[in-house]
Amino acid sequence: MLDVRRLRLLRELARRGTIAAVAEALAFSPSAVSQQLGVLEREACLPLLERTGRRVRLTPAGENLVRHAEAVLERLEQAEADLAEARGGLAGALRIGAFPTATRAIVPAALAALARRHPALEPMVSETDPAAVAHALRAGDLDVALVHEYDFVPAPQEPGLATEPLFVEAMYLAAPAGEAPEPSEGSEGPDPGAALRAHARAPWITATPGTLCHAMTVRACEAAGFSPRVRHQVDEFATVLALVAAGQGVALVPQLGVTGPADPAVRLTRLPVRRRTGLAFRSGAGAHPAVAAFGAALRAAVPPDLAG
Repeated sequence: MLDVRRLRLLRELARRGTIAAVAEALAFSPSAVSQQLGVLEREACLPLLERTGRRVRLTPAGENLVRHAEAVLERLEQAEADLAEARGGLAGALRIGAFPTATRAIVPAALAALARRHPALEPMVSETDPAAVAHALRAGDLDVALVHEYDFVPAPQEPGLATEPLFVEAMYLAAPAGEAPEPSEGSEGPDPGAALRAHARAPWITATPGTLCHAMTVRACEAAGFSPRVRHQVDEFATVLALVAAGQGVALVPQLGVTGPADPAVRLTRLPVRRRTGLAFRSGAGAHPAVAAFGAALRAAVPPDLAG
């Protein structure tokens, strides 16, 4: 009989690429991961890994077993959801990942509603960049997470995960009010890159490399015909807007990042670019009462003025 815990290790190896990465993600030693995968090969009576020096790759039999592992793990999530439904009443920890703007603008109201309806449930929020959510969910570090994608940075399909849409935001070009040219009437018309090209020579403020927000700014500028000259790398949008107000550059900011009193030192130009946010969880876990309750609370907390 194949061991589910070892199947999970094989699945993680297929996604992360190295035994060291699997060990770090799951809090094992590399030797323990190797040992458990060796036991799985003996259980399967087939070689599942090919070792070339310090690296390993899955054999065709190993790749096929990963596909079965995905199905098995999904059914286990469904079984856990059914058991939670049968027990009645939500209790225990719910580990939630959320990116900063959602953590500030939407999650608190959702948690307050969740506490009123399910006082025994213990939501635990960790700020998590969407780029890191898939690994955290598959590793069991999170139960549910808010993720986003941009028009220029679509989210990749992640095996073993499912996503439900939540809301859509507009994107804005933030520029110093004293330096930015007046936005043209056609900024949302046939040439969406015009507003960006007007700042092609300006210094830019982006998120840190490796984040979806950073990739979005770079790709949007490249689509407009230039590469941004990055001066500052900041992840918190309130700080980004403060830098723009100080004349330190221009930036792309989502709708949730520009809430609050308008700063007269910053000119915001709405762009025909969108950020779409969804709720991600392990495949099969969407029917879990805690996941469903959190999703319902989030939808009720979404500000009515969001685009889409």
